[in-house]
Amino acid sequence: MAGWSEDEIGDQGGRTVVITGANSGLGLRAATVLAGKGARVVLACRSRERGERAAGVVGGELVVLDLADLGSVRAAAGEIRERTGDRVDLLIDNAGIPAGRFRRTVDGHESILATNYLGHAALTWLLMPALRAAGAARVVTVSSMAQRGKGFDVEDLNIERRRFRMAYGYSQSKLAGLMFALELQERLRGSQVISVAAHPGFTATEIGAAGARNQGLGAVARPLNALTKALSQPVSEGTLPILYAATGRDVRGGDYYGPSKFGEFFRGVGPARVDPRAQDRAVRARLWASTAELTGVTPDPA
Repeated sequence: MAGWSEDEIGDQGGRTVVITGANSGLGLRAATVLAGKGARVVLACRSRERGERAAGVVGGELVVLDLADLGSVRAAAGEIRERTGDRVDLLIDNAGIPAGRFRRTVDGHESILATNYLGHAALTWLLMPALRAAGAARVVTVSSMAQRGKGFDVEDLNIERRRFRMAYGYSQSKLAGLMFALELQERLRGSQVISVAAHPGFTATEIGAAGARNQGLGAVARPLNALTKALSQPVSEGTLPILYAATGRDVRGGDYYGPSKFGEFFRGVGPARVDPRAQDRAVRARLWASTAELTGVTPDPA
């Protein structure tokens, strides 16, 4: 597995793939590779302009999706189901925003949690009938090494009682995503659909620069981006764990993958370490229920 490469991905012809945040970075790379292997790729992106540009490059199709707006999530899920004939073979929940200033979404949720976690959970539940119809379908949740950080509080996900700290908000959103992936797998037992997760390690995406801009530090965005790219692995390397989770023959429900070298920071593909908090079934069940309350979406499976 450590030496696994894109060349080992089998023919994806006849498969329909939905990737959120596919207009740049990890999502764009995954879309490009899977389309090149014959998959029909739906790019679910917030920006119509950037999404259309990426879809043209990939040879895919765009669905506009703003994960921070639950109305947009419902509309996008409906459009995806209609366009695909209610059959989706692979959903990659990839999109995300970095740490930044405290903001509330149109639905009143803390914006990092809403974009990185709540929107994806809602989309996954809403697309479950299409995933189930495909048979051996997969849901891949893109987490982060940041899931090992501080700040998670299942009783105050929306940060209404606590003081907001941007790093904690990001960490919470990524741990919540991993916990959701594991709990989803538990509830899918007996189904052909499986839920897995992956993280990219330290990869040269634009997320650090975007975080600087979100904090009003636009002047440091460019040098920070240059430094990140100098120290990190290329996007093509960081996407490998995600592509393995999406297509690997030996993948099992509940697996979690990341880079295999240098403490999961760089290169290769291997099993990733799960934070002990994500293994607490009682907390995961509470998160599942809270997510349903916050999104207003009925969990599927229940």
